[in-house]
Amino acid sequence: MDFFDRFAVPNPGPTIYASMVAIALTVFAIIFGLTYYKKWGYIWREWLTTVDHKRIGIMYLISALLMLFRGGADAIMMRAQTAVPDNNLLGAQEYNEIFTTHGVVMIIFMAMAFIMALMNFVVPLQIGARDVAFPRLNALSYWLYFSGAMLFNISFVIGGSPDAGWSSYFPLAGNEFSQSVGTNYYMFALQISGIGTLITGINFITTILKMRAPGMTLMKMPMFTWSALITNLIIVFAFPVLTIALIMGTMDRLFATNFFTTADGGMDMLWANLFWVWGHPEVYILILPAFGIYSEIISTFARRNLYGYKSMVISMVAISALSFLVWVHHFFTMGQGALVNSIFSITTMAIAVPTGIKIFNWLFTLRKGKIVFTVPMLYSLGFIPIFTIGGVTGVMLGMASADYQYHNTMFLVAHFHLVIIPGVVFAMLAGLTYWWPKMFGFMLNERIGKWAFWFIAVGVCVTFFPMFISGLDGQARRMYTYSESTGFGLWNMISFIGAIGLLIGFVLIVYNIYYSTRFASRDIPADPWDARSLEWATHSPVPEYNFAVIPTVNSTEAFWDYKKKGFKLFRNKIDQIHMPNNSGLPFIMAIIFFVWGFALVFAMWGVAIAATIGIFACLAYRSFEKDDGHYIPVEKIIDTEKRLGEVRE
Repeated sequence: MDFFDRFAVPNPGPTIYASMVAIALTVFAIIFGLTYYKKWGYIWREWLTTVDHKRIGIMYLISALLMLFRGGADAIMMRAQTAVPDNNLLGAQEYNEIFTTHGVVMIIFMAMAFIMALMNFVVPLQIGARDVAFPRLNALSYWLYFSGAMLFNISFVIGGSPDAGWSSYFPLAGNEFSQSVGTNYYMFALQISGIGTLITGINFITTILKMRAPGMTLMKMPMFTWSALITNLIIVFAFPVLTIALIMGTMDRLFATNFFTTADGGMDMLWANLFWVWGHPEVYILILPAFGIYSEIISTFARRNLYGYKSMVISMVAISALSFLVWVHHFFTMGQGALVNSIFSITTMAIAVPTGIKIFNWLFTLRKGKIVFTVPMLYSLGFIPIFTIGGVTGVMLGMASADYQYHNTMFLVAHFHLVIIPGVVFAMLAGLTYWWPKMFGFMLNERIGKWAFWFIAVGVCVTFFPMFISGLDGQARRMYTYSESTGFGLWNMISFIGAIGLLIGFVLIVYNIYYSTRFASRDIPADPWDARSLEWATHSPVPEYNFAVIPTVNSTEAFWDYKKKGFKLFRNKIDQIHMPNNSGLPFIMAIIFFVWGFALVFAMWGVAIAATIGIFACLAYRSFEKDDGHYIPVEKIIDTEKRLGEVRE
């Protein structure tokens, strides 16, 4: 069959056609806007070729918000489909595609991007560095992520979306049961994005270990930086497993190997093991940075130093180690035997202990604190009870014998979302609001932000609490319809109403960004929250070089000591600053990777070989390129400092 015939979507419907129109209109609007306002040169110089960690963080942030609404649209369609019995809004195949893309977009392309956004922007500032260790690799990391995200999202309108679930279990993901190219998109989009994530892990480990400000030992680092370090260590150990699994799955689909087949020596459970050896550490790759964010925010707005600093660090290290020892609890019901199930049931319950330590540390930080109820603090306080409920139900699922009742029901869906939404989404929204003035030089509106918080917090509870009941009553997950006699209708309608509340909350966040961009005051101090860590010791927004003089640190809260105890934070005189040059090579490589992935999705071997040669040609060019960066002269630094408000003597 001519491969061009495979570009057609196998099961087109109204949502597919609407997506095609939306994509076409969006592309036209972007091209028209950039042309009309003559911004092509600006976009290329300032954004597409940037290696500045702050701009890369903002691009991750914009991408994450876009993916949040992309995945949110899938969620609303699923809740609408199951809101009433025997609904015909979506067909079975379309529903399979939507819940598959919802999971992948939210985990890989939304949550991961949000984490990378805040790590990119905040970590170098918190450790007193001027950039990351490898700025060009950092740019390549983002563009590979973006390339993978775009490749995955065009599957909806070219060739068809993956339909084997976000975990893509074999043999369901094999050619026999997934005959369209949708699963090929899954394999290559995650592969390209995963390479970018692995590069980020190496980059940030090096940055944190080698580029800290003078005096900042490991045990004087801010808690968010600690969480970033441990998260990136997990990334470096976990993501190669996903890379190998995706290569093996791709070979099964394109070259008829038999790694995961049920015949000819294959083993379908091998995929499940490899996926979850990566997949459960991935949960903590998402959660640990959130714990770091909450630690920063709670200590700031409780007006107290963080309780139990050492125990917080030790508990994160323990979580990172145990995260690799619990993966089998994802398939207790698949026949490992009582001994194996018992071992992994124990490790699953054990990981709750260091997590509980962190909860108590935050509560003790709040005790006797002078709490200020800002929007970031509301998300942090709302996180604690909702996440605890999600965590306790996780311990229930961790009991192997009881899991036979809970597994593959809506009870599991409720547990997972009540962990991930308060544990990741709340944290990202809290961090977004908290560091927004540092990113853009103005603050988001508090009143609108509080309205958004209450819609989201209440919406989460109304959406997912009923799923515990319907799940215990036997409603299986991934069912696109059900009969009225099951009695699930009431609970699913309540869930749909809660999802509408969530939608309103996220729309309010978008409106808040629009409103604040237009009307918020730009005359704000560099430290509007009276915070405690080094990122608030520089200007808002942050200049290219971050700090005119590298700070000197004496404690875990050096900036607080600078403000309250008179500690001298900036001890040296201003000197010329070396900075890296921008480069278009990461962006060009990402385009070639996109072409490479698209060609392999459709088995276009000639194009794939040409793209492979192009990738290696870019690597060779970079190897022989001579680029020593540039220096910012002292005069320009002093002028910038005066313009922004202060000269560091």
